[in-house]
Amino acid sequence: MLGLRLFTMRGQVAELTPRLAEAEADVQGFVEMHMEALLGIRFLASEYSTGPVHGGRIDSLGLDENGSPVIIEYKRGVDAGVIHQGLFYLSWLVDHRDEFERLVRDRLGATAASQVLWSGPRLVCIAGGYTRYDVHAVREHRRSIDLVRYRHFGSDLLALETVASVSGGMPVSRRARRKPVAQAASGVQGAAMAELATAVDEALLGLGDGVNRVERKQYRAYQRLRNFACVCPPQKTKLLVYLKVKPANVSITPGFTRDVAGLGHHGTGDLEVQLRTVRDVERARDLFRASYDAAA
Repeated sequence: MLGLRLFTMRGQVAELTPRLAEAEADVQGFVEMHMEALLGIRFLASEYSTGPVHGGRIDSLGLDENGSPVIIEYKRGVDAGVIHQGLFYLSWLVDHRDEFERLVRDRLGATAASQVLWSGPRLVCIAGGYTRYDVHAVREHRRSIDLVRYRHFGSDLLALETVASVSGGMPVSRRARRKPVAQAASGVQGAAMAELATAVDEALLGLGDGVNRVERKQYRAYQRLRNFACVCPPQKTKLLVYLKVKPANVSITPGFTRDVAGLGHHGTGDLEVQLRTVRDVERARDLFRASYDAAA
């Protein structure tokens, strides 16, 4: 994003100069007000006290699209302390699960509280910039961490760029990662559905760096900063993928794509893609890419 240049296209062409916020609180206030639209995270609390023993305040607490707890920490500019501060609070969060679930119940209801996913609590840092040492540091931790860089352009444009995104746990080889997908399909339609599920998994993981896979009972989410694809368990003759692509921007093809905005389904996304053969995966690659790009 630091190499991104924006120009007005009305009247005389003029370049918009990137700038930082006047104060850290301005960034925090705007993100908290629009957290779900910007990050795919439901807002829970601001300046949340960790109590007299721990002695701190978490900038923002939230719950992401898959039910994972999220801590968001902000810095106006470059500050090496933001990662260590966030990890400090993340450790507190893991040790206070009951307190967090009570907060979710109070703000979002009992159903959301019962579905909190503790396998991958996340830290999202939003700052004016990061050093190469910051990027290296997050890759050494066994936590889910997203480093997001912001810039204001003009008076009404905000840009967010994911600088680094690391999922929690030990790295897993692609061959090992795809085994559960094939196994889930093998009991449904044999080798053909197993091959299809594996092809979808490889296509989504192969879109670029920083793709995290989140396992839920009803679906598997593929996530950058936000979900960009949700894959449901295979049916007898097809596999359903939900994408963050606006159906209005797609030529809907019966039997292949469907507008599911406003319709109930597992996972997130308003465009349903129905895959029946490995050839359909190739046919859907442009849609996968569009959803991936939109989730940065």
